[in-house]
Amino acid sequence: MISLRPMSHVHLVGVGGAGLSAIALLLLEEGYQVTGSDRQMSAMAREVQASGVQVFVGHHPQNVSGADLVVRSSAIPEDNVEVQKALDMGIPVLKRGEFLGLLIADRRSIAVAGTHGKTTTTAMVAWMLTQLGEDPSYIIGGLSKDLGKNAHAGQGRDFVIEADEYDRMFLGLNPWIAVVTNVEHDHPDCYPTEEDFRQVFREFVDHIVPDGVLISCADDRGAAQLANQASANHLKAVSYGLRQDFMRFPLDYMGANLRLKEAGAFAFEVIHSGSPVTEVALQIPGRHNVYNALAALVVADIHGLNISKAAEAIGEFSGTSRRFEMRGEVKGITIIDDYAHHPTEIRATLSAARQRYPNRQIWAVWQPHTFSRTRLLQDDFAAAFADADHVLVTEIYAAREADPGNFSAKQVVEAMNHPDAFFVPSFDRAVKILLSRLKIGHVLLVLSAGDADEISELILAALSHEGRAEYVQ
Repeated sequence: MISLRPMSHVHLVGVGGAGLSAIALLLLEEGYQVTGSDRQMSAMAREVQASGVQVFVGHHPQNVSGADLVVRSSAIPEDNVEVQKALDMGIPVLKRGEFLGLLIADRRSIAVAGTHGKTTTTAMVAWMLTQLGEDPSYIIGGLSKDLGKNAHAGQGRDFVIEADEYDRMFLGLNPWIAVVTNVEHDHPDCYPTEEDFRQVFREFVDHIVPDGVLISCADDRGAAQLANQASANHLKAVSYGLRQDFMRFPLDYMGANLRLKEAGAFAFEVIHSGSPVTEVALQIPGRHNVYNALAALVVADIHGLNISKAAEAIGEFSGTSRRFEMRGEVKGITIIDDYAHHPTEIRATLSAARQRYPNRQIWAVWQPHTFSRTRLLQDDFAAAFADADHVLVTEIYAAREADPGNFSAKQVVEAMNHPDAFFVPSFDRAVKILLSRLKIGHVLLVLSAGDADEISELILAALSHEGRAEYVQ
C-alpha cells in the first residue's frame, strides 16, 4: 500500500491539464517538491510554473529524476517515456484517480459528480464552506473567480472535489457526501454505450462510505435512479429538484417560486420537507444554475451548517472560468466564453444567454470536442442551437483522439435546420467573418472545451485596436 507520508518529490505527467494542475498547486501548499511535464506550455502549466513548480516542456526520461512518485493524467498513455522510465527505476506510477484516493484518504470528502454542472457546483460548495469558516481543501475543474484558484490545502476536515467520471477517475474516491447532478451519456471513447456510462455511476455510489449520503437530482432520471441503489446499500439518499411530481415521490429539497432577475439570473425559495427554509438570489444566469445552487445548499444542510448563511454565500458566488465568463464588451459587442461541449450544456448556456439578452442577436461559435462525442451525439448537436441567431462551427478539437479522417463538423452543420449556420474550419477565417458581420448590440458566445477561446481573444484585440472600427457597423 503506497503512502504519501514518506515522499517529498511528486512528478506530474500532463501537468498542464485541469486535473493535474490543481493537484500540483495543492501539493505545493502542503510542502511537497513538485515537478511536471506536458507537451506544451499551456495557460494552466504557466500558472503552476509561476507558483513554483518546475515545468518541463516535452516528455523526456530524465524529467522523472529524483521523484518519489509519478502521477499521470488520463491523457497520458502507459507507454509514455517518463512513465516507462519511472517503472524501470522502481518509482511508483499512479493514474490521477488512484492518486486522489491516496491524497484525501484521511479527509471527509464531498464529491460532486455528474455529466453537467459539476465544476460550478464544486466551486459553489468550496466557496460556501470557505465563507462559513470551514476552510476546506478543494480541487475544482476550473478556476473559481471568488476563490481565485482551483485548488487549496485547507486546515478543515472537509475535502471538496470535482468527481470526474472520465477514465473512471471518481472510482478512486470514497466520499462522505456524494452529489450527482445528472447522468447523461458522454465520453463514448471510455463508455461506448449508455448502459456502460450508467453502470460506472452505479459503481461510484457503491464507493460512498457506510455512514455517507447520496444527494441526487430527482429531475434527472439517471441521477434519480441512483437513489434506489443507495437505499438498498443502507445509505441515506436525499433528493432535490424543481418538479414536485417527478417520478411520483416527494422531493426532500425543492427550489420553488423562481423569479427571473436582471441579467438572466434567478431568485428562488428553498423548500425542505414541505416548509420554506431560506431564499437565494443568484448572480450567475440560467435555470441550470438554480439546480447547481440547490445542490450546494443541500450539502450545507446535511453538513449541519446554517442554511440561511449558506444561501447568502451562494448569492455572492460569481462563477468559474469559461462558464458564461464575460470576456469584455467593445464597441457595443459583448463577448462571452463558455465550456459547453455537450448538446444539453449548449442548450442550457444559450437559454441563459437568451434570458439575459432577450432583445439582442446572439452569435454562437462552437468548437466540437472529440470526434467520438461529436459523431455519437450528432443529431442532438444539430438541434441544440435554436436560441442562437447565428451559428459558426469550427473543425473538431481532437483532444486525446486521433483524427479518423472520415468525419468532420461540416456534417453536423449540414444536418442543422437553422437559418444561419455555417462551417468555418480555421480560426483565422472565422475571426475575419465575425469581424465583418458583428454589429453593435450583438452578443458573441464562444462554446469550447478546447482552444477556441483564442477566437474570443482575437476578436477582443481586433475590436479594441484603433482603425478596426470599419468592421463594426
